[in-house]
Amino acid sequence: MPVPWFLLSLALGRSPAVLPLERLVGPQNTARCSPGLSCHLWDGDLLCLPGNIVSPSGPVLVPTHLQTELMLRCHQETDCDLCVRVAVHLAVHGHWQEPKDEEQFGRAGDSELEEARNASLQAQVVLSFNSYTTARCVLLEVKVPAAFVQPGQSVGSVVFDCFEAALGAEVQIWSYTQPMYQKELNFTQQLPALPWLNVSADGDDVYLVLDVSKEQHFGLSLYWNQVENSVKHWWHRNLTGPQNITLNHTDLVPCLCIQVWPLEPDSTRTSICPFRKDARAHRNLWRAAQLQLLPPRGWRLDAPCSLPAEATLCWQALGGGPCQPLVPPMTRENVTVNKALEFPLLEGHPNLCVQVSSWEKLQLQECLWSDSLGPLKDDMLLVETRGPQDNRSLCALEPSGCTPLLSRTTTMAAHLGEHLLQDLQSGQCLQLWNDDLGALWACPMNKYTHQRWALVWLACLLFAAVLFLLLLLKKGHVKAAARGRAALLLYSADDEGFECLVGALASALCQLPLRVAVDLWSRRELSAHGPLAWFHAQRRQTLQEGGVVILLFSPGAVALCHEWLQDRASALGAHSAHDAFAASLNCVLPDFLQGRAPGRYVGAYFDSLLRPDAVPALFRAVPVLALPSQLPDFLRALQGPGIPHPGRLGDRAEQVSQALQPVLDSCLRPPGTPETGCEMGPEKGDRT
Repeated sequence: MPVPWFLLSLALGRSPAVLPLERLVGPQNTARCSPGLSCHLWDGDLLCLPGNIVSPSGPVLVPTHLQTELMLRCHQETDCDLCVRVAVHLAVHGHWQEPKDEEQFGRAGDSELEEARNASLQAQVVLSFNSYTTARCVLLEVKVPAAFVQPGQSVGSVVFDCFEAALGAEVQIWSYTQPMYQKELNFTQQLPALPWLNVSADGDDVYLVLDVSKEQHFGLSLYWNQVENSVKHWWHRNLTGPQNITLNHTDLVPCLCIQVWPLEPDSTRTSICPFRKDARAHRNLWRAAQLQLLPPRGWRLDAPCSLPAEATLCWQALGGGPCQPLVPPMTRENVTVNKALEFPLLEGHPNLCVQVSSWEKLQLQECLWSDSLGPLKDDMLLVETRGPQDNRSLCALEPSGCTPLLSRTTTMAAHLGEHLLQDLQSGQCLQLWNDDLGALWACPMNKYTHQRWALVWLACLLFAAVLFLLLLLKKGHVKAAARGRAALLLYSADDEGFECLVGALASALCQLPLRVAVDLWSRRELSAHGPLAWFHAQRRQTLQEGGVVILLFSPGAVALCHEWLQDRASALGAHSAHDAFAASLNCVLPDFLQGRAPGRYVGAYFDSLLRPDAVPALFRAVPVLALPSQLPDFLRALQGPGIPHPGRLGDRAEQVSQALQPVLDSCLRPPGTPETGCEMGPEKGDRT
């Protein structure tokens, strides 16, 4: 951070003339020693590894005291950084050890000891410097002449210029030798901050508090420190301290700097940029950044500050989805804000877009040329990659990746691979980019899309037709269900009381609902066409509609069956012309004999009029149920598929039972009991 002497003077004292700081010019680090010593600074920093403490075999140099001094390292007249100078004071530690066996070594040992005492001392001194922004470690080599070597005495110091630091930072300094002969020295120092400037936040507002004396007149400027030290001024005022200035948090950007100077002739201007590491400022910077179109194929990223960003082209398909980066074959380009840039395209295309990324995170994306070249097109982008020895490969860019043409995958590009190659060879594709690495081609897909939509419409029409047919069939079934299942009731007219019982059963079944046909209600048709013709017509219609034929057995019906099985001619001739049961035996019994009866017929009998074993065994191929004891099973067999809820079926059985019971009681009444008046003559019972 640039820190002129005027700023540090304000940090260390209110008057600019209180403390003039020494300036160092140039970026080089240096080392110097006390008179009589020689020292050398090793190039570059090293890794700080103190190691373990070892015992010296003779006198050694060790650091005894650390001293610091603030300085300015200036690159230009007004471009300076705060710097910490470190002085390490050295002393001699230990003494020469006398030989243990003087007789064994004699004068030879004395001569070697004397030679060692006359030699100079050398030491490698390590300086380690740490702050929240800087961590460095340097090595200083120091040589002390023999005349200076006195155990326990100071020999001088070595000075290092210098470690850069920031205002207000806490720095830690360590010093030791390699190898270590004692525990390292450490020193902590709090560098001065800016007492006259404080930045605070309260909700959406940011406050700049300038604590300057009332009599001090100064100038204040807010500016953006942009690329290559270019400055764009935003706000300037001449003020008298102290002052509180309010900024909106949306105005903060990393390069927003504050410049202040006393309103005096030839005064030095002090500049700081306190928002460089502010997270809100970095977010605001990307919100303020904009991509602008520069026809025909250029673009520019406008932003108040420089950005560490890269840009590349991507392909936005018409159907949506993420924009596919064109890297490779194209390369990413570093972005310079507020500078016109241009990709090396041969032709523009509305589907080409620009992506700007920072630290591999996508920040901005704009399809810049869609405004001038029209809306997105239904084109397929072919990527041609060129390798050594003129090797070429083609793939089509799809949301799933770049699909090789003529591959066996199930994508649209693979399906149309041969057609796309023909379009490319016939010149129907537009070349967008071309260099040694490859090329990009945009091939129209309109004709293939029309074919595809034609197939889709055909499939939709076919689906609609099938759905309409299913609805018609369902409607027919619904209508049939609403009308009820057809049932043909066949019985033998044993007497008037039994006919009354049959009429009550047929009437009760019609309420379920069932569409019941019985000769008792069709006497006119029987007289006009005869029982055999009537039965054939009713049986054919009932079975065609998926209905059922009910065989109601009685003593007379059982006798007819036995007679038919023994002598067919006599059985038919002995009964009334209106007896449909006798006429039906010619068709009913062959169905049972040939195995066609299951699913078409249901048998029933009244358990108070007929024993179960009285029904001929031939008819046991279908359910034969007793009434009214097995009435629920009888109704279930009549209704077939779509059986209602068991509770509802029980209610219907109870309803039929209540309708049958009074008539059934009258049929079982002893002789001489008054009749119930249940006559059913042909005219009275005709419901056809």
